[in-house]
Amino acid sequence: MPKRRDFVKQALALGGAALPVAHALRAQDAGTASGRQEKGKALFVYGGWPGHEPAKCRDLFVPWLRSRGFDVVVADTQDPYADAALMSDVDLVVQIWTMGTIAKEPLQGLLAAVKGGTGLAGWHGGLADAYRQETEYQYMVGGSWVSHPGGIIDYRVRIVDHEDPITAGLGDFAVRTEQYFMHVNPNNKVLATTTFGADHDPWIDGCTMPVAWKKVYGNGRVFYTSLGHTADVFDTPEALEIVRRGMLWAGESRRAATPNLVAPVYPQR
Repeated sequence: MPKRRDFVKQALALGGAALPVAHALRAQDAGTASGRQEKGKALFVYGGWPGHEPAKCRDLFVPWLRSRGFDVVVADTQDPYADAALMSDVDLVVQIWTMGTIAKEPLQGLLAAVKGGTGLAGWHGGLADAYRQETEYQYMVGGSWVSHPGGIIDYRVRIVDHEDPITAGLGDFAVRTEQYFMHVNPNNKVLATTTFGADHDPWIDGCTMPVAWKKVYGNGRVFYTSLGHTADVFDTPEALEIVRRGMLWAGESRRAATPNLVAPVYPQR
């Protein structure tokens, strides 16, 4: 499996084509389950660095989205972002595409769709370590990965908002995955955090870092969690539930009013 640095070099050499295969498949509805509520259309885009197991995550979350009533379009290329007709009809974009590059047309299409009201959801490097050179994309997501001291380690996640529908009823929990150190928008509404110790990089000892947040970009809802280095992280029930609820919340972006989510860490005095 290629390392992250090698993958970035390869993607740049390909001029943005991180995957040689490109196709978008329209999901066929297998039938309406009893009591299922139609949720609109979702676009699930996967690819980039294979170490984050994009195909396994596709197989984990796409069937669940369909079971919740979404008409899902699945793509292993960024081309759908440049399809204005499709994007105007999409209620939710779920992306797992670590690193790589993105051409101007699909990037502008994605940014415009979310700003116009499409919801966006994702996790780990698939959302917050994609297209490292695209600062407006990072501005939309609300944060970007910069390090994971110690690699795969055991740590705890603390739920800090027990009223929000994404985290209501969930308690603190332990995970074994990469503990993401991130550069984040201090106005994000933070739902869960983790605290770094001194075992690996003592200069960040005691640093509390967001693990899950929600925000808006224009009229679009954005949900992110840093959990999920590999698909088996979602064997932890709380991690799986946070992503599922986050996708549903983001998917209501066009259908429900979004309250003010600005929650400054550094309020004015």
